[in-house]
Amino acid sequence: MKYRVCVPASSANLGPGFDALGLALDLHLVCTVESCDCLTITASGVDPAEIPEDESNLIWQTALQVAADENAGLPPIKLDIANSIPIGKGLGSSAAALTAGVVIASQFLELNWSRHQVLNEAAKIEGHPDNVSACVLGAVVASSMEPDGQTHAVRIELPANYGVAAVVPEFVLSTTKARSVLPDTYSRSDAVFNVQHSALLIAALCTGSTESFSAALQDKIHQPYRAPLIPGFAEMLDLHKPGLLGCALSGSGPSVLVFYERGSESVTQCFEQLFAKHGTPAKTYFTEIQRNGYTLEKLA
Repeated sequence: MKYRVCVPASSANLGPGFDALGLALDLHLVCTVESCDCLTITASGVDPAEIPEDESNLIWQTALQVAADENAGLPPIKLDIANSIPIGKGLGSSAAALTAGVVIASQFLELNWSRHQVLNEAAKIEGHPDNVSACVLGAVVASSMEPDGQTHAVRIELPANYGVAAVVPEFVLSTTKARSVLPDTYSRSDAVFNVQHSALLIAALCTGSTESFSAALQDKIHQPYRAPLIPGFAEMLDLHKPGLLGCALSGSGPSVLVFYERGSESVTQCFEQLFAKHGTPAKTYFTEIQRNGYTLEKLA
């Protein structure tokens, strides 16, 4: 058996939708995998030095976990990884690897899982559904996870008049560190604030409205606590430019997701300039929304 699995990058939270909203971006993790006498892993593309080429590789470890959950043995594989997702930047590189591992296990164990089954397994391993939902379903996804581990997800098409860019600074921020600064409890007023703005954001995404989009991206659950970890981000939240719809941390950061009206791509320069002002070079990826989630192609 030989397969190619292509999984998109993802951006989670989108401001107020903490652990609930995500979107898929057209940067990809591409895995070509086939049966082999012994485990062989090679990595190329973006940040290859950050991708282990041994048994500690997250794709392989995820596939092994699926096999263990199914009380099955996974045969050795040859895994060629071509990556275009910056690692440790809040663009879902781990979620893409988890999703790829689940899909690979499903194929080599002949589980023939549906997308919903792949999503449930990937979300269970990840611990939250926002990134993996986007990896599996594509577009923009609102998702939730029940106490029993079942994931519910609804896909939303991003309006055609919205452009999206990811401004990626050169430093790395671990998810563990970014989560460690969050409080254990929140006030009712902050919780209500985020519920209101999440609802407003989803309404804007569904209708293509730009009038309230910037206001809808406001958040009191995670961004105020993470902003000190990302030099310049507090200033970015206050930017007001013609054609700029708003911005949000991409996942836990440090990348910043910028929404703009089509034709106003130049507004992203302000974000690069603010990173530079604080001594951090940054690169802008003008991405498109990946309308479909992962793809699976049988090669032999």
